[in-house]
Amino acid sequence: MTWTAVLDILIAAFVIYQALVFIQGRRAMHMVVGVGLVVLSFYLARWTRLDTVSWLLSTVLPYFVFLIIIVFQSEIRRALAHFGQSAFPGSLSRINRSESTEEIILCVEKLASKQTGALIIIERNIGLRSYIESGVALDAVLSYDLLVTIFNHDLPLHDGAVIIQNNRIAAAACFLPLTVKPRLSKDLGTRHRAAIGITEETDAIAIVVSEETGSISLAQGGQIERGLTIDALRAKLRQSFGQKSPVRETTAVETTNEGPSTS
Repeated sequence: MTWTAVLDILIAAFVIYQALVFIQGRRAMHMVVGVGLVVLSFYLARWTRLDTVSWLLSTVLPYFVFLIIIVFQSEIRRALAHFGQSAFPGSLSRINRSESTEEIILCVEKLASKQTGALIIIERNIGLRSYIESGVALDAVLSYDLLVTIFNHDLPLHDGAVIIQNNRIAAAACFLPLTVKPRLSKDLGTRHRAAIGITEETDAIAIVVSEETGSISLAQGGQIERGLTIDALRAKLRQSFGQKSPVRETTAVETTNEGPSTS
């Protein structure tokens, strides 16, 4: 036993542990257990000299590699993205100005008061180019007025998601992947499921305004929080982007909120 062997064992154990932690609670966990049982059956068949079963499993097992890649493609993509993000902990979120955050919050407050449905996606470290290309490219300056206008029912761009990239509105009417989680409330509509789906695939933050109730929801990391107030939404966004919220700044924001609400 040399120090290189010890290092080898520790690295392998760490990788296996991280893989198990990543797939815990996901649908991939059950499939990994199934593959493990098949491999165990193969060695059990060889040990008990069940030649026919051993031959059958030895023929099928090589194709399990392709099966795993096809079935686990979303999990593999998320794992690689998570690994790349962890490898560079010093990377900053691409939205880092409090003005941009306040523009979004003012828009959400206005839409919630009017019970206008909306889905706003904020890009962070993982790019959303493929989803941006599915919508209508805008590349416009992020502003309260433009966001409210986009989600106007009389305009064709209101149906879909708005993606914010580098403090700019990259595209509108974008199509997003829907989550496949089986245990979700039946009250969640397409917007909420799309918000969860995009945050499962990437590290983006999704804000949803319900068209039926006007309630505000925030999704990140594949989880969604519903029934948020404007103050709670502001606090969570600032926390996600590492922004501070001094008392003076909060007071100024509250004064500013009265302007768009009465217009």
